Amino acid sequence: MIPVKIKDNVFSLRANDWDRKLFDELVPLPDGTSYNAYLIKGSDKTTLVDTVYPPKTAEFVAALKATGLETIDYVVANHAELDHAGSIPAVLELFPKAKVVANARCWRMLCDQMPLDRGSFLEAKDGGELSLGDKTLKFVFMPWVHWPETMGVFLKEDRIFFPCDFLGAHLAASELTVADEAQFEVAAKRYYAEIMAPYRVLCRSALARVEELEPAIIAPSHGPVHAKPSVIIDLYRRWTSEEVKPGVMIVYASMYHSTTAMVERLTDRLMEKGLPVQVINAVGLDSGVLSMALVDASTVVFASSTVLTGPHPSVAYAAILANALAPKARFVAMIGSYGWGTTMPDSLREMLREFKAEFFEPVLTKGAPNAETFAALDALAESIAAANAALAKSA
Repeated sequence: MIPVKIKDNVFSLRANDWDRKLFDELVPLPDGTSYNAYLIKGSDKTTLVDTVYPPKTAEFVAALKATGLETIDYVVANHAELDHAGSIPAVLELFPKAKVVANARCWRMLCDQMPLDRGSFLEAKDGGELSLGDKTLKFVFMPWVHWPETMGVFLKEDRIFFPCDFLGAHLAASELTVADEAQFEVAAKRYYAEIMAPYRVLCRSALARVEELEPAIIAPSHGPVHAKPSVIIDLYRRWTSEEVKPGVMIVYASMYHSTTAMVERLTDRLMEKGLPVQVINAVGLDSGVLSMALVDASTVVFASSTVLTGPHPSVAYAAILANALAPKARFVAMIGSYGWGTTMPDSLREMLREFKAEFFEPVLTKGAPNAETFAALDALAESIAAANAALAKSA
């Protein structure tokens, strides 16, 4: 890890985690991730904005020592999660006179997780400022993006905004700034979908505050720095809106091909009607793929074999995850097969309480699908297409 200059006396200290495969033992990381801290040298005071994940502490401390700094006056904690705050004790050991600058709620959460002396705390207020001499930090509270204590910091003279997790991406890279916009957009969408999407209303408010600042650079704590802030702002403006695209996501699990045959029939009929369809096998589910599909889809179909009268466990997991993300889908359908009885639709409906959507009548088949089943699926495709056409017309 080496300091990389962003602007005069402003440096990125980026710990790339190339090989990390899961975040929080939950979120897949196909492109690894990075933990970004930022060093700001003012004419009077020196500040560190955020730190890094504890497994990277040793190299982070080595990088700080290599700068030759005699002191760090402030450590700004934008967010108490350990991937950003976990190295604070090591920094305070190296620079014992440093003050931890955080909002009151963040400080309490930090103290819940690590040994900190009350005397090291300096409270940040929303809209408050901290002078470093020729540089000034302004604190911007953004609660519930994505934890309740989250804030960002705006470096006024250089017009750099440090939003911590907000506007970031799980993407390890050697380049400081976005090098491949197409690759970045996928990584950023996956990150937004899995972490920020449940808070999209609050994200819209946070985004408005960011836009008011008119930053020249956005420097998040995961992924590359945004030298063109409009790119990530435009993406978030679209993702956080309540608009959805006419399109269908089908997530399914099939034990003896009956449900697969139903999915294939419904997919064909929807495609004939010009609707884009994304089919996702719930077995071995990549939660990022499901989450990204939910960002835009107007319609979600859960298709499941029956296991012990309920949905297949993989579909149940997909439903629980989808519900947790509180998607903006307008329509939901359920299809599937059973042997002697099923509570699958009722069970799934209970799992989908956060869906503010219209639910179509389920289409179920006992055993293998027959002509009657296929006719019911054709009718469901008609209903989905008509609902999406009305949605498009009203947009």
